[in-house]
Amino acid sequence: MKKSEPLNYTVFLVEDNATMREGMQQVVQRLGLQTRVFDKAETAMPHFSQQAPEIVVTDYRLPGMDGLAFMQQAKQQFPACAFILITAYGSIELAVQAMQLGASDFITKPFSPEELAVKLERLIERLAEQRELAKLAAQNLYLREQEERKYNFGEIVGGSSAVQEVFRVLQKVAPTDSSVIIYGESGTGKELVARAIHKNSRRSAGPFIRVHCGGLTESLLESELFGHEKGAFTGAIKQRHGRFELAEGGTIFLDEIGDISAAMQVKLLRVLQEKEFERVGGEETVHVDTRIIAATHRDLKAEVEAGRFREDLYYRLHIVPITLPPLRQRTGDVALLVQHFLAKMGKEIGKPNLRMEEAAAELFLNYHWPGNVRELENLIERAAVLCDEDLIKVTDLPPLVKDRSAVFSLPDDNLDLNQTLEEVERALLERALKKAHGVKAEAARILGVKTTTLLYKLGKYGMQGASEEA
Repeated sequence: MKKSEPLNYTVFLVEDNATMREGMQQVVQRLGLQTRVFDKAETAMPHFSQQAPEIVVTDYRLPGMDGLAFMQQAKQQFPACAFILITAYGSIELAVQAMQLGASDFITKPFSPEELAVKLERLIERLAEQRELAKLAAQNLYLREQEERKYNFGEIVGGSSAVQEVFRVLQKVAPTDSSVIIYGESGTGKELVARAIHKNSRRSAGPFIRVHCGGLTESLLESELFGHEKGAFTGAIKQRHGRFELAEGGTIFLDEIGDISAAMQVKLLRVLQEKEFERVGGEETVHVDTRIIAATHRDLKAEVEAGRFREDLYYRLHIVPITLPPLRQRTGDVALLVQHFLAKMGKEIGKPNLRMEEAAAELFLNYHWPGNVRELENLIERAAVLCDEDLIKVTDLPPLVKDRSAVFSLPDDNLDLNQTLEEVERALLERALKKAHGVKAEAARILGVKTTTLLYKLGKYGMQGASEEA
């Protein structure tokens, strides 16, 4: 036994022979171990709940419950407890049975004090090793979880500096009740961020209620948010609670809040300020305790300046702003996202070893992702369903992704000329840098521009290359 190790072990001795019991107690005490002695199993059992021992040395032959039954009963409640069973000389079959049922060791009568001491020392060394292994396993698990948390916050995945900044803000804002506004293009994961905030908040046991404000008329949105009384309008055959009431004690997520009308902005401002409202057609004031998280693809500051969004509501919502970058601005996260969705989709469709061939992965890295993370997830789901066995190949991908010349694609709406031109310019810069292996002078030559022009463009978009010269 290692002398440097603190002997903070407790040993229960269960023996009906008083002389043997006292002799064993002296051996245990000389080893520096704490000890408690009992004359039968029934007397020892109640003391396990008070102070469960690390080791029990028990005779097989005891009055009442025998040592084997005692061990089985004790280990059901305290499986970590180690047993040394004392058997009669020649009882090899019994000793083997005891080991099969969970005994750590056995010793046969008659035995010397030295023999018992050696058995205990060896057992304590094994237990110490097990403790150390368990400690290392726990430390490794903690480090692995910490490493995973660097790249994941719930379902949000990314290792880029932009996403890491989002994680940092989420960890700070989630435990509070502050209002949050999430900015980002369609498909960047605004709802995932809202759910992550709710899940990590003190309201996590409460409901998470989502309302898409952009897809409803003003009257329908008002009824959806605040509810209505019976007879408030044609078809209102009974009282209906609104989403704010349903979110009591939890979180309400107002998606695309930049699309609501001026009248609805006034009503929403009152809820934010006073935590109260009236149902449509009603006079009773309803008080609510719910956290508001909003999201929009619009630039609300620009909307305020244009007179389309109330400034006071903007500042009420803009307590903690979070901006989600489009996937084309964090291309380094594509590989992480691909692995994340391969694992997720493989589990869902029964292909646990789902993977992607290198040529297909290269296409994913070169694609411009106008639909952002949602598009990437949908493409992997489609390919996962269509692929043979567990391997996604280039032939499983849609033509748009396979066409390497498609550095960008026009969105279905929001045909903003300046934004579209910037996206094309950024995509060309990215391709030139990739082709030039990050060498800026070479990238400038490929694009047919001066190096100073290239450096200006890279600074404009916050992009970098490896060096200016080969």
